[in-house]
Amino acid sequence: MIDLYYWPTPNGHKITIFLEEAALDYRIVPVNIGAGDQFKPDFLKIAPNNRMPAIIDPTPADGGEPISVFESGAILLYLAEKTGLFLPNTLRGRKTVTEWLFWQMGGLGPMAGQNHHFSQYAPEKIPYAIARYVNETNRLYGVLDRQLQGREYIAGDYSIADMACYPWIVPYERQQQNLEDFPHLKRWFETMRDRPAVIRAYERGQPFSNMPTVNDESRKILFGQTAASLQPPTE
Repeated sequence: MIDLYYWPTPNGHKITIFLEEAALDYRIVPVNIGAGDQFKPDFLKIAPNNRMPAIIDPTPADGGEPISVFESGAILLYLAEKTGLFLPNTLRGRKTVTEWLFWQMGGLGPMAGQNHHFSQYAPEKIPYAIARYVNETNRLYGVLDRQLQGREYIAGDYSIADMACYPWIVPYERQQQNLEDFPHLKRWFETMRDRPAVIRAYERGQPFSNMPTVNDESRKILFGQTAASLQPPTE
């Protein structure tokens, strides 16, 4: 049984989607990011960037000791390789899936995340910053819409690229985007939303979704960390 260190954010949902699609046994270990669980020393041992999700696989393919993996994109690749699912074994197919996986990791996720931050959480509303990230999110929606023209899924067949991208489109209204402007993306989004495993994945996060993430205290935890503030205490 895989231990999944998780909180119901887009990056967390990526991994529950894979685990549900692959019908793997897993146990959720909650990492309440608003309470600072991600900075606890035991979690730091498996996730040195102080970010969830992370997993511990007790039965790695090499038959060795349990292995931990951090970073959501790396986890998706690891699980796809472990199971032989949702990642083509052809050179060109794998190339396309990994391109779009890294596109999400380097573009859609960070840009939409900054969109959320400046429009939803920043104590000072800065019009330039909001417009910058809302517009860049819009551009990325357009990139994905063009890729989905004539394709059921992002890389043709269903893959970890779809699992990575979908949770970052779910909060499209908060990102100030209109899916009607992106017909191919909208069709794909609705297909993803209705997949039974995706429905189950979001249901697994429901018990944690009603817990407040951002308040005055958690804002300091989530947005006020520096390298110095994360140094372990000295004896």
